[in-house]
Amino acid sequence: MQFFLEVLVAGALSGVMYALVAIGFVLIYRASGVFNFAQGSMILFAALTFVNLVERGVPFWLAFGATLLLLIAAAFAIERFVLRPLSNRSVITLFLATLGLSYIFEGLSQIAWGTQVHALDLGISDDPVSVAGLSLSSFDIAATAIAGSLVVILALVTGKTNLGLSLRAVAADPLAALSIGLRLERVTVIAWSLAGFVALVAGLIWGARSGVQFSLSLIVLKALPVLIIGGFTSIGGVIVAGVLVGAGENLAAIYLGPTIGNGVEGWFAYGLALVFLMARPTGLFGQRTWARI
Repeated sequence: MQFFLEVLVAGALSGVMYALVAIGFVLIYRASGVFNFAQGSMILFAALTFVNLVERGVPFWLAFGATLLLLIAAAFAIERFVLRPLSNRSVITLFLATLGLSYIFEGLSQIAWGTQVHALDLGISDDPVSVAGLSLSSFDIAATAIAGSLVVILALVTGKTNLGLSLRAVAADPLAALSIGLRLERVTVIAWSLAGFVALVAGLIWGARSGVQFSLSLIVLKALPVLIIGGFTSIGGVIVAGVLVGAGENLAAIYLGPTIGNGVEGWFAYGLALVFLMARPTGLFGQRTWARI
């Protein structure tokens, strides 16, 4: 039973970090109704920028602030030169635009910082610690605390403030939002800036765990099942879904792997997401869309 609980809790801790990645998607989707395929490349770009600044002697918090300012500048540029000219276009057109942005971010990362792998030390040890009799990774605990705190703050900001109301209003009906005085470009920039901030934090956590390298952009593949299960519009939903996916992956790898073959943790989350797509397409906490015909 102790081993089972250790596997379960360790998986749940990893799941919170999956949820952190997924929140970047939720923020953009709630503001525009568009799936932002560039979120993974933003994570890569943010992590590479930060680690290269630190390696050049820039203090931690100054490097963090400079990287964040660069991501905010990117949000302004994306709104002005990509999203504004494509306003009132179909969802698939906007999705393809974010796909193009993904390659642009990766290309800029390669041009500016190269392709070598970087080690990132956040000053958090990875020694095992005993919590309630369970042996857990100190890094996973600290990373989960950071990610969980950010998730809760963003959930409160987007759910309980005027900013959150503005995001939902713009996503629900842009014309109605304009009619009550909301500036669509401002809301869009804020949403992309918040997504950039999330990408920076996620990039630092995942970069410290597995190294800052181009495979970081593929972390979005871990976030997709979380989004499907939790719902594309719910920050709280992706938290619950992240815990479910992380714990399920670990348990499947330990208890199902020896029976049905290794690698089960690679597709288990997608199998679970497929079940949700068939049984509950909106996810655990997603909102149904109603349209008059």
